Amino acid sequence: MTIDLRLPELGENVQSGDVVGVLVHEGDTIAANDGVIEVETEKAVVEVPCPFAGTVAKIHVRKGQTIKVGETLLTIESQPVKPEPASADLGAVEAVSEGVVPSAAAQAEMMATPIAAGPEARRVARELGVDLAHLHGTGKGGRITVEDVRAAATLKPQPVAVPQKPPAATGAVDAYGPVRRERLTAIRRTIAAQMSKSAAIIPHVTNFDDADITELEEMRKTVPAEYVGPGAKLTAMAFVLRAVAISLRKHAVLNASLDEDTQEIVFKDYVNLGVAVDTPRGLIVPVLRNADQMSVLHIARELTTLATRVRSAEFKLEELRGGTFTVSNLGAVGGLYSTPIINHPEVAILLVGRARWVAAFRGEDVERRMMMPLSLSYDHRVVDGAAAGRFLNDVVALLQSPAGLLLTN
Repeated sequence: MTIDLRLPELGENVQSGDVVGVLVHEGDTIAANDGVIEVETEKAVVEVPCPFAGTVAKIHVRKGQTIKVGETLLTIESQPVKPEPASADLGAVEAVSEGVVPSAAAQAEMMATPIAAGPEARRVARELGVDLAHLHGTGKGGRITVEDVRAAATLKPQPVAVPQKPPAATGAVDAYGPVRRERLTAIRRTIAAQMSKSAAIIPHVTNFDDADITELEEMRKTVPAEYVGPGAKLTAMAFVLRAVAISLRKHAVLNASLDEDTQEIVFKDYVNLGVAVDTPRGLIVPVLRNADQMSVLHIARELTTLATRVRSAEFKLEELRGGTFTVSNLGAVGGLYSTPIINHPEVAILLVGRARWVAAFRGEDVERRMMMPLSLSYDHRVVDGAAAGRFLNDVVALLQSPAGLLLTN
């Protein structure tokens, strides 16, 4: 029997996506809930599973194509079943069938237990030739992680690497020489639109400062790994987020937004910190909710979880919404100062530069100190320079007296 697999709902207000990967070929035999297509939406990459086993009769989409919800992806020679989709984010997968009742043997095959693994883990497994069906996941709820796949790959004999040929020339040239064109991804288009809107609407002003984190680094390195928790890392970023969250409670105007229709400043009685994460598909900003109610160790654990989920494309779109203030870590890749663009409709963003050792005066003595560069951009329609300065002063003071980060409620 012939069944058409259609693109399911991908999330609230998400009507389309770009095909970034076709995981099967015509003639392939697939098991129930195998991933068949990878689709990139505005902020997420999701793997579309096929909820029934069978043979791929026809592929209706290609890599780079923009497809809409409800559009046919594949035609399968199979029997219809309705197991739970492998990804909770995708909702129910629609199928058009003739209603033929499958045999008991076919039902058993098609209702096989879905493999709990996200798109990134599945991609790495395909690249390394690892069969996910034989893996035991160490992630939450037994979910197979990228680390599980890589660990399994190390147990297999590795083939001898063959040098790759450089990509063939496309023949495209401009007035000065060969060029290569690459279509903007959905994520990059979203980033471009948001940044253009923010830069056009918001009058940006940026303050620069340095925090002496010598004592903070000494204290951070004394915290035993078991206090933080398995898999989590206690980085300086956790202390920065804690300092920002505490300071935003005191300086509410930097935690606000501007309602341009009513010309009102909306003060938020909660602190949700957006944390910019660099991923292979672009900069993604998941939200750390109620950060002001978290300890440094709690933030460190949540930060590790968020970053892992984002880089593995296993997050929900809702995890990117509701931020009140954004923190971006330029220091993770290098660089000291910058002029970050505010994430509209927020009114401020803090960029953290690469901490480095410098010779600094302490009274009349010169000492070796570790300094962390900070760049605070703010919306001058809402935030005055003095208010921004006082906020940044408090952030610096907390970083320079790290005991305050541990004792402040």
